[in-house]
Amino acid sequence: MTDTKPVLLIVEDDPGLQSQLRWHFDKYDVVVAPDRNSAIAAIRMHEPAVVLQDLGLPPDEEGVEEGFATIQETMRIAPNTKIIVVTGYHDYSNALRAVAMGAYDFYQKPVNTDTLDLIVQRAYQMWSLENENRRLHENKQNPLPGVIASDDRMSSVCRIIEKIAPTDVTSLILGESGTGKEVIARAIHGLSKRSDRRFVAINCAAVPENLMESELFGYEKGAFTGASKRTLGKVEVASGGTLFLDEIGDMPLALQAKLLRFLQERVVERLGGREEIPVDVRVVCATNKNLEQMAAEGTFREDLYYRISEMVIDLPPLRERGGDKALIARHLLQKFCEQLNKNIKGFTPEAMSAIEGYEWPGNIREMENKLKRAVIMCDQRNVGITDLGLPQHDDLSLNLRSVRQEAEKAAIIRAINMSDGNISAAAKLLGVTRPTLYDLIKKYSIHIQEN
Repeated sequence: MTDTKPVLLIVEDDPGLQSQLRWHFDKYDVVVAPDRNSAIAAIRMHEPAVVLQDLGLPPDEEGVEEGFATIQETMRIAPNTKIIVVTGYHDYSNALRAVAMGAYDFYQKPVNTDTLDLIVQRAYQMWSLENENRRLHENKQNPLPGVIASDDRMSSVCRIIEKIAPTDVTSLILGESGTGKEVIARAIHGLSKRSDRRFVAINCAAVPENLMESELFGYEKGAFTGASKRTLGKVEVASGGTLFLDEIGDMPLALQAKLLRFLQERVVERLGGREEIPVDVRVVCATNKNLEQMAAEGTFREDLYYRISEMVIDLPPLRERGGDKALIARHLLQKFCEQLNKNIKGFTPEAMSAIEGYEWPGNIREMENKLKRAVIMCDQRNVGITDLGLPQHDDLSLNLRSVRQEAEKAAIIRAINMSDGNISAAAKLLGVTRPTLYDLIKKYSIHIQEN
């Protein structure tokens, strides 16, 4: 879109009608395309909200298949575009077919510009309303500060955080590397009564074992060679706020006992000191390890495990967060475009399919790296699959009918397996009659061995 006028794409090969429509729609930035290739190029370049589409396009002016192919490709590239199909006076069936394919509305020739004007205005109004609705919906996907999510499991995590944040309960965040455990810890702090005080983080895997105690609890002057002054530890620095112990599964066993004492008594002794110093701090821990199993094996103190796991928050990996890949990718794209001063509009369909199809073993951290690289490498309006450096992935099937059929077939197979091939029992599990289940088995060509 331009700064002053909305773009209107007119896909029409008749020069006389092109001229008439261009003159009439002077309130719009009119772009004319005489055939499918130029129409698709205009869709990619100008991203029009509304398209006036003639079905009879070269090289098949007498037919409609070229027009239908243009509609299909437009819907694939820009599914939110409002297409108004212009058809012949007695061509009602093709108009309905176009609407069924995704067109917004249709208009039958001969052209009455006043009537067509109303239809175009209404299409722009509808596009604007839907665009605003999408914007509001995306804002709702940020249920907590720094958290981008629409997945049900992540929504449940957000509800848990909202409940525990006002309390001082010690929390343990579990999740694979790169799932955003520190983001969740900061969200807990941000929603707590301690939000105006410090959030202090320490990575237990990054600090050498011989320095971990002084890092946590501090030391007095002369406590060891080089200790030229009293230094506060992370626990004291976080007093009044939140202490985040990341990768707590890597904490040495000897130090675990001292941490347990602090959690029980809420006092610290600096290294080389004798004074017990009371500290008011909330503790949030995180790890990508199985602490319960480590406690059973004796590599993590069982009493400490129960002390830090008053509330456990289990973060799902990105590959299991339905719908969140695209949501997070768009957020990161916008973030890095602002940081790197790049003007990139979005992703190509192939790139989005690759994002959705990739397993993301490094989770959100890996996606951040890929997206930053893509923004740096991209020279087009949309990030492509080569910019991302991801493997090609087949287009995901998002057709509702096929998705429903796949889910129905999977449920039938599961019910039959659970019932050990007993059709009557399977029908009860599925909530259908036995004849209906037989019809579905035949429909989906499911092979069974009935008992």
